[in-house]
Amino acid sequence: MKLPHCQELITKVSKGVLYITLNRPHKKNAMNLALVNELISVVDCVKDKRSIRVIVIRGAENNFCSGGDISGMNFDGASETHDPMWLFNRTFGKMITLVNSAPQVVVTVLEGVVLGGGIGLACISDVAIADINTKFAMPETRLGIVPAQIAPFVVSRIGLMQTRRLTLLGESIYGEEAKALGFVHYVTQNQDELETQLKNVIVKIMLCAPEANALTKKLILQVGLVEHEQLLDEAASYFCNSLKNEGKEGTAAFLEKRSASWIN
Repeated sequence: MKLPHCQELITKVSKGVLYITLNRPHKKNAMNLALVNELISVVDCVKDKRSIRVIVIRGAENNFCSGGDISGMNFDGASETHDPMWLFNRTFGKMITLVNSAPQVVVTVLEGVVLGGGIGLACISDVAIADINTKFAMPETRLGIVPAQIAPFVVSRIGLMQTRRLTLLGESIYGEEAKALGFVHYVTQNQDELETQLKNVIVKIMLCAPEANALTKKLILQVGLVEHEQLLDEAASYFCNSLKNEGKEGTAAFLEKRSASWIN
């Protein structure tokens, strides 16, 4: 599969998994505008490809992401309508919205530091795996900055009460507390355990039908956004359509005591 050319990301496709590595280790993988736009291009490229069933996002050299990096921005290219800071911030929001709605299962591997915008990426992953010593923080308010694009996603992930504490105090937490709050699903004790947990998660995802996963994800992301009865009507349609396709194959595989066709 041909993916967009990237300078700030390392991408690889293997056995139905798209691996994306944020590759700015000299900045602890802080996201500049180029990286954000590359993420948009790569995720947009595969969104309709069911052969890609998992997207794994991690950072180079044992750091996930230290937030946003505006140091290389060209302020001379300001829009007549919006200044470059607004455009950078809003483009980041569009990127995490796109990744959040990707039909594939998105897995984040969280090591080192997960700060600011990095927490935004963690919050839109379907499965998050963290090393026990990973540092999580939203230090924006201590810098006099508003965590503008990530705040809604953090509230959705861990709730309003804990978001208030972490954003308004700028506190740092680590792996076990991040799990307790709901940021992450798994906490591992060392690098080997982290990689093993990632492999185990991928194996479990591959047991699930790709279209069923995509529609289930679409359904649950609409909760609270679409009127209740309308959402249940749509869900019933998803259910009936699935019975004609993957559901038919899955039921046959169960009765015939064999693996379904989507299991490698």
